[in-house]
Amino acid sequence: MAKSLHYCYCNSPSTFKKPQINPPLQISNLPQNPIKIPSLKEICKQGNLKEAFLSFSSLFTSQDPPQFSLDNAYSSILELCASKKALAQVQQIHAHIITSNVGSDSVFLTTKLVFTYGKCGSLSNAENLFDKMPHRTIFTWNAMIGAYVTNGEPLEALELYQEMRLLGIPVDACTFPSILKACGGVKDLLCGAEIHGLAIKCGYASFVFVVNSLVAMYAKCNDVNGARQLFDRMIERGDVVSWNSIISAYSASGQPVEALRLFRDMQKAGVATNSYTVVGALQACEETSFSKLGMEIHAGLLKYGRYLNAYEANALVVMYARCGRMGEAVRVFREMDEKDNISWNSMLSGFAQNGLYNEAIEFFCEMQDVGKKPDQVSIISIVSAFVHLGNLLNGMELHAYAIRHGLDADLQVGNMLIDMYAKFYCTNYMGRVFDKMSDKDFISWTTIIAGFAQNHCHFEALELFREVQMEGMKVDAMMIGSILLACRGVRCSSYVKQIHNYIIRHWLFDLVLENMIVDVYGECGNIEYASWIFEGIEHKDIVSWTSMISCCVHNGLANEALDLFHGLVVIGIEPDSVALVSILSAAASLSALSIGKEIHGFLIRNGFILDGPIASSLLDMYARCGHVDNSYKIFNSIGHKDLVLWTSMISASGMHGHGQETINLFRRMQEIDLIPDHITFLALLYACSHSGLIDEGRKYLEVMKCEYQLEPWPEHYACMVDLLGRANRLDEAYKFIKSMMIEPTAAVWCSLLGACRVHSNHKLGEIAAQKLLELEPENPGSYVLVSNVFAATGRWIDVDDVRMRMKGKGLRKNPACSWIEVGNKVHAFMVRDRSHPQTEEIYLKLAQITERLEKEGGYVAETKFVLHNVREEEKVKMLYGHSERLAIAYGLLGTPNGTPIRITKNLRVCGDCHVFAKLVSKFFEREIVVRDANRFHHFDGGNCRMWLEPKVPGSIDRDLLMIFLWNEQQDQIDGLGTETLQHIDKKLTVPSV
Repeated sequence: MAKSLHYCYCNSPSTFKKPQINPPLQISNLPQNPIKIPSLKEICKQGNLKEAFLSFSSLFTSQDPPQFSLDNAYSSILELCASKKALAQVQQIHAHIITSNVGSDSVFLTTKLVFTYGKCGSLSNAENLFDKMPHRTIFTWNAMIGAYVTNGEPLEALELYQEMRLLGIPVDACTFPSILKACGGVKDLLCGAEIHGLAIKCGYASFVFVVNSLVAMYAKCNDVNGARQLFDRMIERGDVVSWNSIISAYSASGQPVEALRLFRDMQKAGVATNSYTVVGALQACEETSFSKLGMEIHAGLLKYGRYLNAYEANALVVMYARCGRMGEAVRVFREMDEKDNISWNSMLSGFAQNGLYNEAIEFFCEMQDVGKKPDQVSIISIVSAFVHLGNLLNGMELHAYAIRHGLDADLQVGNMLIDMYAKFYCTNYMGRVFDKMSDKDFISWTTIIAGFAQNHCHFEALELFREVQMEGMKVDAMMIGSILLACRGVRCSSYVKQIHNYIIRHWLFDLVLENMIVDVYGECGNIEYASWIFEGIEHKDIVSWTSMISCCVHNGLANEALDLFHGLVVIGIEPDSVALVSILSAAASLSALSIGKEIHGFLIRNGFILDGPIASSLLDMYARCGHVDNSYKIFNSIGHKDLVLWTSMISASGMHGHGQETINLFRRMQEIDLIPDHITFLALLYACSHSGLIDEGRKYLEVMKCEYQLEPWPEHYACMVDLLGRANRLDEAYKFIKSMMIEPTAAVWCSLLGACRVHSNHKLGEIAAQKLLELEPENPGSYVLVSNVFAATGRWIDVDDVRMRMKGKGLRKNPACSWIEVGNKVHAFMVRDRSHPQTEEIYLKLAQITERLEKEGGYVAETKFVLHNVREEEKVKMLYGHSERLAIAYGLLGTPNGTPIRITKNLRVCGDCHVFAKLVSKFFEREIVVRDANRFHHFDGGNCRMWLEPKVPGSIDRDLLMIFLWNEQQDQIDGLGTETLQHIDKKLTVPSV
């Protein structure tokens, strides 16, 4: 009996053979008669379930006293049912035993039933029988432990084993294979080692099948060395199972070379291979580099005329699919006589993994046409195909199918559905799937948090992270990355500091997280912490440098960004496209044309394709450096123009006052059926505003709302107010504000206030000023703008009051600063700056320029632009010390005659400096291009092609205009902080790229 049970427990049949389903067979409850037992056993061995049942029924047709063993008869038929997984027939046998009352109290038969129910997947029936048994043998315990392991419940198997040991039940050799498999299932190496010790103590460590189980356990617990030591110490090396175990161990641990070496050694040793050997070797060939060896194994099987069973054929399909040879995978699949679920799912996942998503969908339909019902694996593979094809509707249909068939309760299906809805931006459905999942694992939480963070539901992601912490779950770097993304979205430095502290406490730091921390601190404006983390990174890669460069660019520290880029080149790190896009933005911020040109040359020399973000950044750089002609050249050279490139060109054209050309660009974009977005219309309205195209501006605002169903942002309304205000239609602008569908923002009132100051409309100006201070009481730009409006009308008491309120809140205005590129260096000048090494020469040159303009050009300083309550001579001195004049003087000193002078200023150019620049361009015969916070001015021959009456400078106005810089590398040059001011006199050497 022990020998029979050993066969049952340790030699389980292949689970990859297609079960034969036959109609239920009725067993008559007849008297016992003599039978010939061998005939039944032989029929059962032949594997024909129907004939076996007919033979079994004939046992009870004779009226003579029984002369056969009921235990043996029932055992034979139950063994056959277990091999066929014929649960319905097992239940009939069980019922017959109960109703005939001929073996219901037999421990042997009940144990056999427990074993058979376990093999047939009916764990509940096995448990009921086991729990009701008054007497249990070691074979009964082994059967129940084996049932748990067979049905994927290793923890329950280990708990039952512990209970058995506490009851003092002695183990036998057959206990070890099942319990060691359970240890491997939960990857509990410590428990497995303890059982190994018990096997040695009990004298079972020399049994071949126990050693094989130990080898498999160590391999599954990722201790391949331990598995190999056991294998090498085996005396009997002719056992095929031993070789299969060690080959599979190396294959599963990602060591295909050693697995294949052992496969060759096995062949040299003359050990006959079987299906498990072939499968283990094929699993080692699932990398593309080993595909040739996999094909050799396949050829060897065909050469010797071996019939490929489903197990081997499935392994071949998987091997070919993972090596990207789907043609061979399809050929093997089509030649299979019997295809099980694994066959169909292997092909389906193969199509999806190789990017053949349409083929995957066609194959899925074929699968259904032949009557194969999709299971969990099928659902996961086909959902992946729908996601990559952007097919939300079919994805939702599949979700409905999963609900109807109860597959949505599967953990992996639920996780895949969460990921699908996240990628389709359906956060509501994503949240519902997550909430309805009865069982959630760490992947579920990671996926839902990432989904919310990536879809701008930042607070929801942070709240879920709090729940994760309350649940006491262990957090990994991937989840932390999603939380940092959420922190960046809310731009809250305190949240980032908390997550940073969490990372340090739990030792989660790696290079990826360090780079991301730098990036997020930068996004939140905390340049000090970002720099501290960056300096602490021991092995900086290109992402580290790019993160810090972008951080500086985002925070208006363009000089520092160029310094970093220089350092990157010096240490020999090759910049990638992201780093180059960031540094192009820094060059554009400073109007550093020579640096921008060097980067352009570097891109061409190193074979970068000029499209996408690189093309848009180059176009934007040339536009912001005053070379809009080069922007047009780049635009026209791009074959495939996306929406971002069109928007960049529209913005560049509008920036330089080419209003009609901007409209023509927009019409061309419409002709190719490219749908504009909010940013495109913002750039278009901006161009209309700065070219005085009132009717066109009104028209395109209506086109945006009616034709494209885009609800205007506050910035679009601010553009319209600015457009009307420039045309001195202030009452109309005020009525427009009152008719807005949304509450007017500070930017809207700022536009009206600037226009009121220019056109001296004090009544509306006071209304706008009051609204502005109510909406943004903490913005220094609001106070500066209101103060300037009061100063322009001589209301000095009100000016003092506004300035005192500003001082009481601890607010400071941004100082004016101008930049000019001379001699491959960017030079910065502040108001009345004397920090430059050539200060004396600059002021002498400026005095000479002013004297000549006064004598030959009739220049007289317009002190009305000095909004301070000081004497006239002081006002004149203040005008003469404006930063753009110092930059112009240095440009005349340091550049060859006839070359253009290009200047960037963080605030608006005042009216007097505008006149000054026009006269300089005439009498010194120089083209002067000035990019202020609002727009470009092209001075040539005493004229400005771009001049429109200025608004009073203020940070709100600048913030509004900066929106037109569509990409992430926005021009924030006017957002100077104290750190920039401390280094403003630093001279930057252009990096040699």
